[in-house]
Amino acid sequence: METIHMNTKNKPEVVVITGASAGVGRATARAFAEQGAHIGLLARGEAGLEAARQDVEDAGSEALVVSTDVADPEQVEAAADAVEDEFGSIDIWVNNAMTSVFSPAKDMEADEYRRVTETTYLGCVYGTQTALDRMIPRDEGTIIQVGSALAYRGIPLQSAYCGSKHAIQGFTESVRTELIHEESDIQLSMVQMPALNTPQFEWVKSHLPNKPQPVPPIYQPEVAADAIVWAAHHDRDELWVGRSTMKAILGNRIIPRRLDRKLAQSGWGSQMTDETENPDRAYNLWEPVDDGEDYGAHGEFDERARSRSYLLWATTHPKQLLVVGLSLVTFISAALSRWRNTKGAHAKTNSSTKSDVAEDTSSPISSRGNEE
Repeated sequence: METIHMNTKNKPEVVVITGASAGVGRATARAFAEQGAHIGLLARGEAGLEAARQDVEDAGSEALVVSTDVADPEQVEAAADAVEDEFGSIDIWVNNAMTSVFSPAKDMEADEYRRVTETTYLGCVYGTQTALDRMIPRDEGTIIQVGSALAYRGIPLQSAYCGSKHAIQGFTESVRTELIHEESDIQLSMVQMPALNTPQFEWVKSHLPNKPQPVPPIYQPEVAADAIVWAAHHDRDELWVGRSTMKAILGNRIIPRRLDRKLAQSGWGSQMTDETENPDRAYNLWEPVDDGEDYGAHGEFDERARSRSYLLWATTHPKQLLVVGLSLVTFISAALSRWRNTKGAHAKTNSSTKSDVAEDTSSPISSRGNEE
């Protein structure tokens, strides 16, 4: 991945990340910091935010912590002002904040749906509006929506989250068409994620009998962070991360009803561990749950999580992929050529052998004919 330390104004990039205290947001803050960006860290959990600030500083960059509930548009606006007062104009805005409830729809409460929607969907809307208010006058900037395969393919037990991600997808497409109409140079991208090993499964509210888990295959949050940083520096409307994301999106386009039936059978067990859920555990639907504890970027599934996505590598390294492809074609061509030559040599040898046998067989007959 290329390193970009400065923007067109020859100053460090200024990046705002919502949901920056843990998970994907935390890993993304580190990834941008390693490229020299100045970062506005927005979230509710103070312990996680302070630890994220330390991550950025350890990488040699600077960060501003702004305690923010993205469900409140006034707080989002105030956070943007604080970041620009500290670092200057915002170049990249990453809408990552989310919350959810694991539950069958029949067991969901109205206020649970409302809160998930306000945070996950409307938080993205407010962030996008706030970023556009600052980027449109300059006609430059990048907004990244952290999406999901679930923005296209709904699964059981996550109706609130799937609904929010579907809404973000539609909202993003709508706003993108408006920017194109205005011939704007602002980039608006959505990065569709696979299942990720983040702390959300430890603090998202659940009505399930067993502890929730990401649907395998599981990827580390650094894979998501690399995708976000790459998307922020390339003119790409949408980026798919992980083969499972590609399969879910394409499968939903081709065989949606078959996926309905498959998920009806496998969608419950694949989202729960064998460990019984504690109904009294803390959850972050209304308030952060860090309580002085830093959860970091990773969840509890390190041993099962993948540290790379070959699909993402292929997408973000087209030149290297071309070289690999040409090398493979050359190798196969050479192998086929050797095979043909070997086959031809064997055929020639066999032909010569048959000819010799025929001559040996005809000699006695000719001799006897001469004798007669």
